[in-house]
Amino acid sequence: MTRKTMVYVGCVFMALLLLNVGCQSKVDALQTAPDFSLKDVNGNDITLSQFKGRIVVLDFWATWCPPCRMSIPELTRLQKEFRSQGLVVIGVSLDDPVQASNLFLKAFMEKFDMNYKVLRYDMKVMKDYFGADNPAIPTMFVIDRDGKIRNKIVGYRHGMLKKSIEALLQ
Repeated sequence: MTRKTMVYVGCVFMALLLLNVGCQSKVDALQTAPDFSLKDVNGNDITLSQFKGRIVVLDFWATWCPPCRMSIPELTRLQKEFRSQGLVVIGVSLDDPVQASNLFLKAFMEKFDMNYKVLRYDMKVMKDYFGADNPAIPTMFVIDRDGKIRNKIVGYRHGMLKKSIEALLQ
């Protein structure tokens, strides 16, 4: 292969790589959290940007997920403990609206004493946060007061979320 051909092949390879990366919208730590507008269980529009200046825990979960259910008491405690310091917990339900209506979610929230907002997902928010990947749930994004993702916690590990929040409060 000539040097010119090698440079050409390298340029094509890099272009394809950059195109592929550009097509996948997926966020990780230290990136700005994509804004969204989602409906809560009461039909109200909620945006991430309305919580700018606060620490946000964005929890992607579902009612049928055992680890998600295990995380609810901790999320509820953290919301209560750190609310006055600017913490906002937001649950994004990945439940199918046909199988889990808003009335079902409200009853679920009451049964589990959930003291935070629960929103309905859409495909845009899924693409923005997970790209083409199938998300593991629960997945929690800890977003700082400037809207940057500071931590992404996949799965439920007791106490890890509290450490992440406390680090942002210092």
